[in-house]
Amino acid sequence: MNLFVFGLGYSALHFVLRFHQRFERVVGTVTSAERRGPLADKGIEGIVFDGSAPSRAVAERLRESDALLVSVPPDAGGDPALVCHGADIAAAPRLSWIGYLSTVGVYGDADGGWVDEATEPRPRNWRSKERLAAERAWLDLGRRSGKPVHVFRLAGIYGPQRNALAQLASGTAKRIVKPGQVFNRIHVDDIAAVLMASIARPNAGAIYNLADDEPAPPQDVVAYAAHLAGVEPPPELPFEDVRLPPMAASFYGECKRVANRRIKEELGVILRFPTYREGLAALRAAGEGPVADQAAWRSAVGPKNSM
Repeated sequence: MNLFVFGLGYSALHFVLRFHQRFERVVGTVTSAERRGPLADKGIEGIVFDGSAPSRAVAERLRESDALLVSVPPDAGGDPALVCHGADIAAAPRLSWIGYLSTVGVYGDADGGWVDEATEPRPRNWRSKERLAAERAWLDLGRRSGKPVHVFRLAGIYGPQRNALAQLASGTAKRIVKPGQVFNRIHVDDIAAVLMASIARPNAGAIYNLADDEPAPPQDVVAYAAHLAGVEPPPELPFEDVRLPPMAASFYGECKRVANRRIKEELGVILRFPTYREGLAALRAAGEGPVADQAAWRSAVGPKNSM
């Protein structure tokens, strides 16, 4: 099976590196020629594509691909992969699976209530509105071409070098408290597992929420990371007293709990990291976070989580 990836970013590259051996060839797009060398060292062919114009190299590789993962952000003009290569994708003779990475942001605000794949999307900010438009464009391509398109709505992504422990180490961690606020999250390893499970069980037109089992207040996550690292957590800051950039502030304008039953019931996925606690403990065991008293950390997490 040959895999093509539009956008070898954090989640897509993690998926490729974890399951590289399952594919005969992996080709992905990058935005600069400098990134091609490191990818080639890992056995991945990189093609420079910035979404501004069609690429002959992309079109050729799409004709030879069996699976397509799309991980590029849309803009006001639509999804650049579809705009530039929609016809090539629809005509690709071997494609038997297409996955589009979207966001749970398309649900908008649920006032802390639960949402699932049957919940009507009500995006509030322009980024989520563009994502929903891109979702619908991909699903429409699937209906017109007969290609099985799948939409994966991702919660907040964390994993190696992108987590509360890393923020503590860099001094950027904050415990911002807004009463009643929870966020949803998913470890990048579990994203990869869901994608591979879907490739094994294609279901044309399916939409999947990718979130762990426990929506949680963001300040609790930072506090637990500090607990694992054996350091004092940063002080709690009332939300109304913190001046956040517009994008960060927009996240606090929405509150929902994202249900993940479908990935378990339909794809048989067992989350490796069902809550942030398991995920952070594994990252700490891998050496992430500030340097602290390791004996105190092991005593805090116990032998089962020391990994």
